[in-house]
Amino acid sequence: MPALLTPTHPPAPPGAWPSFARESRATLVLALPLIAGQLSQMLMGVADTIMVGRLGVVPLGAATFANTVLVVPFVLGIGLLTSVSVRVSQASGANRPADAEEALRHGTWLALGFGVLIALAMWFSLPALSLLGQPPEVVALTPDYLLICAVSLIPALLSMAWKNHADALNHPWPPFWIMLGGVGLNVLLNWLWIWGHWGFPALGLEGAGWATLAARTASAIVMFVWLTRSQYIRAWTPPRWFAPCRRVAFLSLLAIGFPVSLQLLTEVGAFAASALLIGTLGAVPLAAHQVAITCAATTFMVPLGLAMAITVRVGEIVGADERPRLHRVLLGGWLYATGVMLLSTLAFLFFGRNIAAQFVNDIGVVDIAARLLIVGGIFQLFDGLQIISGNALRGVNDVRVPAWIAFIAYWLIALPCGAALGLWQGHGAMGMWIGLAAGLAVAAALLGHRAWRKLA
Repeated sequence: MPALLTPTHPPAPPGAWPSFARESRATLVLALPLIAGQLSQMLMGVADTIMVGRLGVVPLGAATFANTVLVVPFVLGIGLLTSVSVRVSQASGANRPADAEEALRHGTWLALGFGVLIALAMWFSLPALSLLGQPPEVVALTPDYLLICAVSLIPALLSMAWKNHADALNHPWPPFWIMLGGVGLNVLLNWLWIWGHWGFPALGLEGAGWATLAARTASAIVMFVWLTRSQYIRAWTPPRWFAPCRRVAFLSLLAIGFPVSLQLLTEVGAFAASALLIGTLGAVPLAAHQVAITCAATTFMVPLGLAMAITVRVGEIVGADERPRLHRVLLGGWLYATGVMLLSTLAFLFFGRNIAAQFVNDIGVVDIAARLLIVGGIFQLFDGLQIISGNALRGVNDVRVPAWIAFIAYWLIALPCGAALGLWQGHGAMGMWIGLAAGLAVAAALLGHRAWRKLA
């Protein structure tokens, strides 16, 4: 793994280091636009779930099936591109713009290449959809929507690389507004193309796919224009995007991004496998799972935004060679995440049924989703703590052992426990979610312990 950057300026003396309150405030200031940006992206998924849910249980099940198939390669891409944020934040702390430019340029080509690879893989995998044990009526409705959404991951990953670059340079607000505009465009296009308003044909589920592709493409175009014209960001942007790529630069990104991808893959893959197992129980449990996981994922965007800010701050501090500050940053992140997740836990416990009823009219789906949200409220606490710890470790280039921790927690604990309770003991989707909660608890404990040691 490449060595950490050597700062080009002397570190501040210990007496000049910020207090715990100042460190926590700085984390929150950086995290707020990141949280808002993550929530805006989730709003696209929430809007799709609500609007597709109005078409009926089978279209919602098909959307769930397609998103479950796509989430694994998409998360792999997100993990790979996390390396852009780490490398750029370290370059920023060391005041080395050339390193940031190289990380961004190679990250852009990495995003483009991986996005095209995902689209091609989905095209060739269509005949295998029927082998995944989902209801036949759901499988029949899935292929076109799946392919359109797969192509939309190309602009989505490009936007992710460019957003990570801006976030690492402490300029997160413009990407937030761009992404939020993309969400608004997606909602409008959903309304036009799903139901055929303003003279457009009513395309149903396929219309939702086209809306997602159009919105993500528009967001990527606007993001690139801003990136290359911003007065500050432009100084950290490559002057020659088509210069020959360097193998060592790709390896530097992959040294961080590949283990992170594996770590994310183990977690998201476990959730995706759980969705497929729940899908074998029928369209109603699958639709309920989609509603509940959408709610849980939306509230999870708050600690995720905090965790992204933690990665940037840890990378900057490491680049500036001021490691004794790291514990304060980590502890502040834990406290923020715990407070926010307690609030979402209470919301799911007391208002879960009302929340689920906003997504779909089917009473069977609402009943199951409301029960799942009770379990979701509990595992929210563990989920918030584990994401903070994992992202803090990325900031110090510690990514391999966390990947193994994630594998143990999700594939050796969460999935076996969930399958035993849900399928063999007859507890259905509720049993699968209890297993996931157990895995998250283990991940939170192990990653938290390692983060405290590694950031000492």
